Amino acid sequence: MGSAEERVVAVIMVGGPTKGTRFRPLSLNIPKPLFPLAGQPMVHHPISACKRIPNLAQIYLVGFYEEREFALYVSSISNELKVPVRYLKEDKPHGSAGGLYNFRDLIMEDSPSHIFLLNCDVCCSFPLPEMLEAHISYGAMGTLLVIKVSAESASQFGELIADPSTKELLHYTEKPETFVSDLINCGVYIFTPEIFSAIRNVSTQRKDRANLKRVSSFEALQPATRNLPTDFMRLDQDILSPLAGKRQLYTYETMDFWEQIKTPGMSLKCSGLYLAQFRSTSPHLLASGDGTKGATIVGDVYIHPSAKVHPTAKIGPNVSISANARVGAGARLMNCIILDDVEIKENAVVTHSIVGWKSSIGKWSRAQASEKTWPE
Repeated sequence: MGSAEERVVAVIMVGGPTKGTRFRPLSLNIPKPLFPLAGQPMVHHPISACKRIPNLAQIYLVGFYEEREFALYVSSISNELKVPVRYLKEDKPHGSAGGLYNFRDLIMEDSPSHIFLLNCDVCCSFPLPEMLEAHISYGAMGTLLVIKVSAESASQFGELIADPSTKELLHYTEKPETFVSDLINCGVYIFTPEIFSAIRNVSTQRKDRANLKRVSSFEALQPATRNLPTDFMRLDQDILSPLAGKRQLYTYETMDFWEQIKTPGMSLKCSGLYLAQFRSTSPHLLASGDGTKGATIVGDVYIHPSAKVHPTAKIGPNVSISANARVGAGARLMNCIILDDVEIKENAVVTHSIVGWKSSIGKWSRAQASEKTWPE
């Protein structure tokens, strides 16, 4: 696994208020990374996974939300995990590679031998220790977490081709118009510090092109030329694609679940995936009950300690109940997220729904959306 002196840091990209517009209205009152999935903030799940990385020295959250929006959470999670977590605010969006490069001096303060880079809106089991072990065995600059998906859905993501025996990344293309591969990029990476040299080279090349006086009028009108500042760099298109096939990048395939959390409907699905994962990782967070001394619990359910659930209620499967919520007698909850200070009154039914903060569902009411109602 490497010597005890080797240190690892993790960087989690959390975006900002101008990102994640498809997640509205849920992100209007709270930063998207702090929206609860399975009773925990979205960003809590990758942070918790980082805790399992050997020799972890620091976790950085990089985004362009105001620092005050993350201050309380960062302090709380640092104390809970006993690992330093720090929020780094970008002055503007720099892209995934640009954001990493922008804080390179801070990230390298602990002289890490390896740097994990994760996207906050990814839902998966985060097999980070296994990735690290594979990455060290490859002896390359970077390793990508990848997964096989259906050919129909692959074009929505970054498709790639890897050598079946060596696992080297041979070709990478972002959201191609024609089918390339059913192997896609999961948005979870591990790099050596050499990644900063690779990003710097791309930045230098872009600045050199920008300084050329002989740019044709046709080139000046192209979106790639017109819209990208020299300090905005995307990890996928600007770094991964050019380095593919050069024995610098490798892949680690996960056989577990993986989703992107782009819409409210996907948050409901991903909350269920994390609840199911709690069976093996955090069973103490799952509620239980057979109706004798408390509510009847069916399947995977999280209930915040401050929530009040009537003993005759029936809860589950896939239900997350947040702080100070109240669930009345005879209520039935299935496949839903109940946010803070919600009241579900007697004999109400809630299914396939997210009930917003401080809302009230009346007696004998039914709040239900078909699964097709939620856009993915």
